Amino acid sequence: MCACRFLADFDYRGREFVCCDPPYTHSTRTSNWRYRFECEERDHVQLLIDIVFEKVFSHVDAESDSRPHFGTESAAPFPESLSGPVQYGSGIKAYALYLLMAQMISLRRVQQTIRTLIGQIISATTILEYGLQLHLALERWEHMAIDRVLIQPATHVDETSIRVDKHNHWIHLCSAGDITLKFVHEKRDLEATAAIGIIPGHGGVIVHDCWASYLSYEHCRHGLCCAHLLRELTLSVEANGYTGNMKRLLQRTCSRVCRRKRKRLSPREHEAWQKHYRNVLTRVERELPPIPAKQNGKRGGDEKSDVHNLGECLKKHESAVLLFVQDQNVRFTNNRSERDRRMSKVKTENSRLLSRSRVRPDQLSHLQLSAVHGQSRLQPFRRYPNGAIRAARRRKRRE
Repeated sequence: MCACRFLADFDYRGREFVCCDPPYTHSTRTSNWRYRFECEERDHVQLLIDIVFEKVFSHVDAESDSRPHFGTESAAPFPESLSGPVQYGSGIKAYALYLLMAQMISLRRVQQTIRTLIGQIISATTILEYGLQLHLALERWEHMAIDRVLIQPATHVDETSIRVDKHNHWIHLCSAGDITLKFVHEKRDLEATAAIGIIPGHGGVIVHDCWASYLSYEHCRHGLCCAHLLRELTLSVEANGYTGNMKRLLQRTCSRVCRRKRKRLSPREHEAWQKHYRNVLTRVERELPPIPAKQNGKRGGDEKSDVHNLGECLKKHESAVLLFVQDQNVRFTNNRSERDRRMSKVKTENSRLLSRSRVRPDQLSHLQLSAVHGQSRLQPFRRYPNGAIRAARRRKRRE
């Protein structure tokens, strides 16, 4: 039983001769019991996991044929993947894009890391060209992903700011099922959502944080992120003691829905909770102080406090707040899109300033989908050969 440990700990002098007769494994025995101390199958197996960094050179020669009598000379063509005297393989391309896109490492540190591994430095332009090639290869996948998002019953949407070429831009996220799509646009309002085209073409439920641009689309149903509402209610309770009953009501409702197997309440229960919701909202309105009158000569509407605005939001969008109670596809929060946009903010904080040539949200979307399916993070970058990239370029030229 301790033979392996004995041999490993023995103080060898250099003149020992060890003769070992290892025990048979259970799968190769002819009898059931043979040894005094039986070993299991896992005791016969020891794994050594290591990473081997190896630089591999592939040399390709093209045959040439010279015919001096005819004054001609012909040469065999090189493979399409070798467009120059020296080319980097798919492994280096995948590793460089993995560091840049998945690990959010700056471009200079990616160059230093690759130089440490292969002893050569790759220019920043070459690495950015790899990103552009992958962007072209993912064009068809992006159209397929948009079609899949449009048929989902519920879609989580959100947006966050990002700096591109020293100007403020916005990353718009659309998450549904196992797909997360990211788009970069100069605007945040209806112009951006119309250009992206997902929300105008969606016929299900849009879950968001009560942004006015999303609420302007009346062809689809809306679900509000109750986590945002709970934060606003908590701030109101800590500031002046209002809206405490509404906060507890939403928390109890969420807990009750989560305990249900179908993640929803029955129509009768929903009617009772809706009545309770309205009663609590009426008591909150009675507790609020009156809205101060507008001063003479001052433009605009009445100066309402944050509590008054929150109360009006809860009253006006009652069906959107309580949609998670009756629709099992709608979640209590919009944390799905919050998590999906987090790494984009990390990239912004690490780089401080992004170049437009490096912002490729479709690559992050495809990488995130591969992670959801349990695939290796390097696999998406290896999946698209040079043939797919050239085909995408030909489609671009035809357009």
